[in-house]
Amino acid sequence: MALLERVSTLIRANLNELIDKAEHPEIMIKQVILDMENQLLQVKTQVAIAIADQHLLEKKQKENEDKIGEWNRKAELAVNKNQDDLARAAIERSLQYKQLTASFAQQVADQRLQVESLKVALNKLQQKLEEARSKSDVLIAQHRRARTMVKAADAHSIAGNGSSEAGFERMQRKVQRTEAIGQAKTELLAEEDNLEERLAQLEKEDEINRILGELKAKKGA
Repeated sequence: MALLERVSTLIRANLNELIDKAEHPEIMIKQVILDMENQLLQVKTQVAIAIADQHLLEKKQKENEDKIGEWNRKAELAVNKNQDDLARAAIERSLQYKQLTASFAQQVADQRLQVESLKVALNKLQQKLEEARSKSDVLIAQHRRARTMVKAADAHSIAGNGSSEAGFERMQRKVQRTEAIGQAKTELLAEEDNLEERLAQLEKEDEINRILGELKAKKGA
């Protein structure tokens, strides 16, 4: 997400380099601290939202698990009443909720990872903010003493610009390659969708027949 990208940029920021390149170091360091404070507040908010979403997904997963048991009991009742059509319909409904439960389980797992990522980013940004606050006066003083090294600072700035351009070109090539791979995967998936759908239907029918047979066998026993 864009928020984590901004936070990552702030975490990686070298305070010494930022001040060295700044025309007004005092203003720069204060702005960096302000940006960190704003991003910290946003990350805290996102952590709270992500945790709330996780709880909601877990609730949905539990609700679907309960539905599986409910429709299995209805299938057993239908078998006991010799209502095979109703039993098959109940089994199919149970399988639908089983599929939904698996989907919610995956979403819960993904959401937990997101929550952990946000918590890690929050902790790192908090540490970086404390570092910036503690070092701000020292860094500004160091910069004032280093103003006599104008030529060295200019050379460093030029080298940094060249590195940025090279990095941008590498990023552009990476994006183009990623887009090409994504397009190729999309085309392959489109060809496989129909086959997978037909196979899934066969597997579903076999599962229904198997469960129905087990219920009948249980009744006979």
